[in-house]
Amino acid sequence: MRARRVWGEFTAAPPTRRWYNACLRAGRDQIFSGEIALIEAVIFDVDGTLVDSVDLHARAWQEAFARFGKRIPYERVRYQIGKGGDQLMPVFLSKEELEGFGEELEKYRGRLFKREYLPRVKAFPKVRELFERIRRDGKRIALASSAKEDELEVYKKIADIEGLVEEETSKDDVEKSKPHPDVFEAALSLLGGPPVGRVIVVGDTPYDAEAAGKAGLRCVGFLCGGFPEEDLRAAGCIRIYKDAADLLARYDESPITAAAPKAGL
Repeated sequence: MRARRVWGEFTAAPPTRRWYNACLRAGRDQIFSGEIALIEAVIFDVDGTLVDSVDLHARAWQEAFARFGKRIPYERVRYQIGKGGDQLMPVFLSKEELEGFGEELEKYRGRLFKREYLPRVKAFPKVRELFERIRRDGKRIALASSAKEDELEVYKKIADIEGLVEEETSKDDVEKSKPHPDVFEAALSLLGGPPVGRVIVVGDTPYDAEAAGKAGLRCVGFLCGGFPEEDLRAAGCIRIYKDAADLLARYDESPITAAAPKAGL
């Protein structure tokens, strides 16, 4: 099993911090040389992007909150899906509640989701075919998810993308989940630190776009996760598609195949 290392505010600065400034310097050099780089890698979110799980996660969280006496409307919970529990729970729980039963609630939700909801998760159409198309272009693929590592392994099987993913990061690898940039920075590090202008993120929530932007990455948005197009664009998505099948159908005109803009512009 590949070794993992957690990056966060209480650990030493990750390698991504060291090469990030180098990437910016390289970007300035590109502007003067006139060089335009091609996309080298695509980083995908998973829940709501590759597999149809957003509603199921929302139901599990709603039930878990109710179990601990917190009656929260479904739509309010659903709009927070895309964040990890560390960022989702503080939206609905006070500091005292988080300290009192936050950890127990999150563990209960995890068990509930795996028992009642994970078996119902399905892949969106054409996910494997999209990954195969990207790999045929010689581009690399990484996953960056707010899911836990064991859930991520199941999702790869459901989406039939095992063997097509080069690197992956999950909530377990970082100190803070989306909308913080940690998971994308960790993915970039695992990819060897390519210039941020040569990497595209694909996600379905405003939190994907926000986290990507904080890491200096551009984000393509999918509507299949159920978030409004205007919210995705407001968060920074540069292009919107219905789902993997739609991106595959319009692949040749997508940001994945286009030349990357001159870094720094």
